Amino acid sequence: MDSFELNKIMGAILGTCLVLLVTNFTAGAIFAPKAPEKPGYEIAVKSSEGEAAKGGAPAAAEPIEKLLQTASAEKGATAAKKCAACHTFEKGGPNRVGPNLWGIVDRDRASEAGFNYSAAMKAKSGKWTYDELNKFLTNPKGYIAGTAMGFAGLPKDSERADVIAYLRSLADKPAPLPTAAK
Repeated sequence: MDSFELNKIMGAILGTCLVLLVTNFTAGAIFAPKAPEKPGYEIAVKSSEGEAAKGGAPAAAEPIEKLLQTASAEKGATAAKKCAACHTFEKGGPNRVGPNLWGIVDRDRASEAGFNYSAAMKAKSGKWTYDELNKFLTNPKGYIAGTAMGFAGLPKDSERADVIAYLRSLADKPAPLPTAAK
């Protein structure tokens, strides 16, 4: 190979590099990226800080006493299938991730034998009244901060009332329905 052939090869390589360099500058000028004002992505999250700071769930649109007057235990049984992954409903049924829910209405909180409740649930005294169940099922972590229950809640008033009516039916002697305030 003579020097003339070597010069042609080197010229072709340098010419290609020059074309690539010019193309890169041109593409950079045409497609200049804009740097964001704030790096990263904003993720929209439903805020529950205000609810937790108040110590409870947001007030329901209608009182549970009024909702229970038209609630359906049959619809509640269907809606409660969401709960069946963690809870059992039959009398004397075993505890799972959550306690057995037979006779839950008017039962003391954290009282199911053989179930290890979270410290937050043990600290919250009282009974599971209709109103307490309504508040808890709306937003469990918002109502009892620190509860181990990982369920997001039932935001729909009618669905919550149906589930509570179903839970009421799970007893040898169901608790009387509360009277609706007028």
